[in-house]
Amino acid sequence: MEEMEEELKCPVCGSFYREPIILPCSHNLCQACARNILVQTPESESPQSRRASGSGVSDYDYLDLDKMSLYSEADSGYGSYGGFASAPTTPCQKSPNGVRVFPPAMPPPPTHLSPALAPVPRNSCITCPQCHRSLILDDRGLRGFPKNRVLEGVIDRYQQSKAAALKCQLCEKVPKEATVMCEQCDVFYCDPCRLRCHPPRGPLAKHRLVPPAQGRVSRRLRPRKVSTCTDHELENHSMYCVQCKMPVCYQCLEEGKHSSHEVKALGAMWKLHKSQLSQALNGLSDRAKEAKEFLVQLRNMVQQIQENSVEFEACLVAQCDALIDALNRRKAQLLARVNKEHEHKLKVVRDQISHCTVKLRQTTGLMEYCLEVIKENDPSGFLQISDALIRRVHLTEDQWGKGTLTPRMTTDFDLSLDNSPLLQSIHQLDFVQVKASSPVPATPILQLEECCTHNNSATLSWKQPPLSTVPAEGYILELDDGSGGQFREVYVGKETMCTVDGLHFNSTYNARVKAFNKTGVSPYSKTLVLQTSEAIATHEIEPMREGC
Repeated sequence: MEEMEEELKCPVCGSFYREPIILPCSHNLCQACARNILVQTPESESPQSRRASGSGVSDYDYLDLDKMSLYSEADSGYGSYGGFASAPTTPCQKSPNGVRVFPPAMPPPPTHLSPALAPVPRNSCITCPQCHRSLILDDRGLRGFPKNRVLEGVIDRYQQSKAAALKCQLCEKVPKEATVMCEQCDVFYCDPCRLRCHPPRGPLAKHRLVPPAQGRVSRRLRPRKVSTCTDHELENHSMYCVQCKMPVCYQCLEEGKHSSHEVKALGAMWKLHKSQLSQALNGLSDRAKEAKEFLVQLRNMVQQIQENSVEFEACLVAQCDALIDALNRRKAQLLARVNKEHEHKLKVVRDQISHCTVKLRQTTGLMEYCLEVIKENDPSGFLQISDALIRRVHLTEDQWGKGTLTPRMTTDFDLSLDNSPLLQSIHQLDFVQVKASSPVPATPILQLEECCTHNNSATLSWKQPPLSTVPAEGYILELDDGSGGQFREVYVGKETMCTVDGLHFNSTYNARVKAFNKTGVSPYSKTLVLQTSEAIATHEIEPMREGC
């Protein structure tokens, strides 16, 4: 259950979602956090001005990310690394998860209005902090986004399961542990508060007092509010629009924008999507099981490498001690070679353990979250997020592809010492390398003539050296954060070309690539320096230059 906690926290505030809403990109936000990251777009980009100019683009079309970055400064680095945003020129705050939160570009709403009902200025825009897609709000403001009641139910169950004991709700100072719950009052009491505030006489004598655990269960079983249509707030969802992939009401079918769309029964689509999500989880569960077994194998390899290292060093010392004093000077050099091989093998295996552990934790958290979502009995709420969850499960399963669960290092020390030469040859004594398996692939070569940048994206191409005889099973492309920071993996696969989108404008990035096979990984290629455009360009291609 602890792995699932990351799925239940808002990317802006870092706390559990409160009144979450679903953005069109399928990501969630707290309603209050959504209001905090609203920005006001220039008049030239308003929906009214675009309609006046004759454009057929609707208010809900996504803005060009590059244009939005000029006045919202919400663009960031490439997708999965949210911490690569450039330094803002306007004051901003930072959430616990590292997402920048801009102050509202409008006066604060009146305190007597909830975030959903408070007015939103015209031309307001919201940018998703996870995928960085921007959207201009219509006259409904945040009320135009559906509420994620399934996520609320999952968070409620999770928080209740994490609570160690139920506390009295009427204690004035330090709450004591509750002993009973009144089903009619919906309040937990300790014994002193029950005698003082809920005496067993008068009208309260007919109230039913139950143990706290039973009261918690009764709270869970209470029916939640039925999801209502965002366009017609008095109508409940009753059908499912296949074309728009969202629940709709009868009024939407009769006079709304879904009147000509194909619709199906809400209950039937609910069962169908639950079945699809369950089938996708079965495949992901198999991958997680293989990953756990693979981690056990890697940990056993660490122990075996340690044992083989001790055994090999003992043999080496025994041979060297049998030789004369001239051999002792050479012995220290040979031991250093063994220790270097030892550390290299341990580093490769430990790096792979760390990488696989992180991916397994994310996979387990997603599985637990999906299982909790399947338990929900709200068809409308479930269908609002089921498509996105199914895609995430399939994508996560694909990431456990070929090569991920294969050790990158062997446990054997493929070195042997020949002690037969004569004394005069002792200074030329060296290891005889006999590799039982194939060597690592050669260092890839970045093809400068095919590498280029356009706007805030970069295309890189590489190849194996012409005389290389060791095949490579795949390649790992790495980029820094555009500020000289640490390198991050942006591509792992068999292709020899990759395009990276979502980089900062007017920034300098360093890129490098390495090859790998079952034996291990090659050294890094030379570093390539990438310079992105200063602003949006239409035809110009920035030249590449080679680094160190």
